[in-house]
Amino acid sequence: MSFKTDELYQLLPAIYRIRDAEQGEPLKALLAVIAGQARVMEDDIAGLYENWFIETCQEWVVPYLGDLLGVRGLHPFGQEAAFSQRARVANTLGYRRRKGTATMLEQLARDTTGWNARVVEFFELLGWTQYYNHVRLHNHRTPDLRRTDALELLDTAFDTAVHTVDVRHIASGRGRHNISNVGIFLWRLQSYFIPQSQARAVVAPPDGRYWIHPFGLDAPLFNRPQTETEITHLAEEINVPGRLRRRPLYDELEARRQALAEGRTPAYRYFDDRPDAEAPPVFEVYLDGTLVSPDEVLICNLEDWHLPADFQTYQVPQPVGPPVPVNRAITVAVDPVLGRLTVPASITPGEVRVSYAYGFPGDVGGGPYNRRDSLETAFKRSEEAASQRAVTWQVGVSRDVTAVGGETIFTTLTDAVVAWNAQPAGTVGLIAILDNSTFEEDLVGVSRIEVPEGSLLVIAAADWPDVPVPGGAPGQQQRPVNRYEPDERRAHLRGDLSVIGTAPPNSETPGALVVDGLLIEGATTVLAGHLGGLRLAHATLPAGLTVNPSVNPALQNENLRVQVDHCISAPLLLPDTLRGVQVADSILEAPRTNGNRGPALAADAGGALGPEAVIERTTVLGSVHVEVLRLASEVIFIEPVTAERLQTGCVRFSYVPAGSQTPRRYRCQPDLALRLRADELGLTTVAALPAAEADLIRLRLRPGFTSTRYGDPGYGQLSQACAEEICTGAEDGSEMGAWSFLKQPQRAANLRTSLDEYLRFGLEAGLLFVT
Repeated sequence: MSFKTDELYQLLPAIYRIRDAEQGEPLKALLAVIAGQARVMEDDIAGLYENWFIETCQEWVVPYLGDLLGVRGLHPFGQEAAFSQRARVANTLGYRRRKGTATMLEQLARDTTGWNARVVEFFELLGWTQYYNHVRLHNHRTPDLRRTDALELLDTAFDTAVHTVDVRHIASGRGRHNISNVGIFLWRLQSYFIPQSQARAVVAPPDGRYWIHPFGLDAPLFNRPQTETEITHLAEEINVPGRLRRRPLYDELEARRQALAEGRTPAYRYFDDRPDAEAPPVFEVYLDGTLVSPDEVLICNLEDWHLPADFQTYQVPQPVGPPVPVNRAITVAVDPVLGRLTVPASITPGEVRVSYAYGFPGDVGGGPYNRRDSLETAFKRSEEAASQRAVTWQVGVSRDVTAVGGETIFTTLTDAVVAWNAQPAGTVGLIAILDNSTFEEDLVGVSRIEVPEGSLLVIAAADWPDVPVPGGAPGQQQRPVNRYEPDERRAHLRGDLSVIGTAPPNSETPGALVVDGLLIEGATTVLAGHLGGLRLAHATLPAGLTVNPSVNPALQNENLRVQVDHCISAPLLLPDTLRGVQVADSILEAPRTNGNRGPALAADAGGALGPEAVIERTTVLGSVHVEVLRLASEVIFIEPVTAERLQTGCVRFSYVPAGSQTPRRYRCQPDLALRLRADELGLTTVAALPAAEADLIRLRLRPGFTSTRYGDPGYGQLSQACAEEICTGAEDGSEMGAWSFLKQPQRAANLRTSLDEYLRFGLEAGLLFVT
């Protein structure tokens, strides 16, 4: 039933409607309220029906349905987690039917953690005397040294070589090859696909050598996992988000060229470019907009940056006589391990683009993932209000798209910014960057971003629908923010960006700027003026952010609040005249000078005190110098923290190194570990601990990372050797730092708890993290 005000109103006798119209329709207004409440009740009834089924129920209902099935070990993740336990509950009956099998354990691991998995029964890889009635022909005592591809996979999840017995327990992560051991290999890094990202030439003008990463970094390419179609299928290398290796890609393309030379149909695995292919190629190269066929791609080691030859020669057997040589053209050479690309000297492309996948722990920094929630936040009227400001002016920026529903499309960001600067005060504008191009331009000087009083400008890497949605101001078109598609968009600004607030000094409504989903390679600067807000979301800033100080009180941006959300950034240099800075779910990194890191958050490079700060779930690779540390929660500070005012603020569930000056702390490390050890020894104070023992505790608890080099897949990820107090030290039991929102300890704990129910008697399982 549908409760609409007009339909209910028409059910009333005409005489009542006539008299109601004469009195200003108060009865109709009452029916509107009744109809609204009826719709709420109707939706609630429909929701109750949907909550009967695991496929359609709300997320909070999942654990309750799991209880009905007797599902154990469902530790909650919280509302902010992007992972659901719905599949774990939905497949419970299937687990019990196939209890104890390797494929079932693999499915259990994938559903419970959300990570790709492969299960290896290590007794299959033991070198022992075989029973003649059960001969395993694949189990050879000595490996074939001619099978280079198999040799590369030694001691990995796809190892096929035979090993001697290892009697150590696999649950402790020490032993592997034993009769009772089952290994569950897990890939925690995600594979992010970027379509047609512009490659970076090594020199200008280009000489045929390119980095695939837009910043000009060596960064490995990752596999685009192919979906397993059969439940009885054990995951193979092509089904997991791992680093691409040279050998299998080289072998496939060489076999493909040989088959084409002989007139045969090639075998497809990583490079299936047929129209009806179940999975696309792992990467594609475009020269001046033209797709390069995989049979013209050469896989090789490009450590020395050599250029490939124009062709490869293949010998085609003949029925009679010697084989005939056939040349196959080579257009591009790719090194997937280093992320490099070269073209023959005879080819001079104007632009090189690559569609590829890279590996990263989660949705932090500029990336091609879904950022709809972030864009909705950008248009909120305030942090407290749920309503959004309507977009009254919008344009697109693209090198590929010429028109979208009659809207204005610029080819450069400079043109879009100049058009914005001509808009009146109070405008809510959006500049949508529609592709993954690199824009080599500087938004400074006459092209700087100007934000007048009451205005809001959002610059986002996002697509928009082809069909405009009517509405908004007269003569304009309005689109709801949630209609924008930020998937597969990651724009790159290879230049500087500066912004100035032009509101009057005494204005209570200065303008704001939002940047979402961009890689800004140059310096990002807020000029002296009156800007009210700057929000950086899902952005990467290798040169950091600077707010220029001013001796003029009217130009000190005193109302400016800086928000850094899910970003990767170099130092934030913010004067203490600002209203404050908020950092959440981000990585701040200060460069090293003579082996030491400078300030990651301060007023200047010298370490002067910055503004009031709120830092949550962030990894800070550098020192922090602020006037007030209002809150620091679940933060990893690698270098000392200095706050001027100690009577205000709180630091909780964080790692705070020695030498820090902070407000009161609650359950921080290594303070908590030192206190517990002092209590064990019956000491009244931590200072009474022996210095050598205290130093060992501090050394053990110092966080370690898989990598601290931006561009590496494991950048900012806590290492597997990191202390448990850090890996599970957040308030909800997750890890401290930038990747707290991934809830990795809870995922692993859920899996370990579930394994006891489904393992066969006498077997022992261990979790082996590949990435």
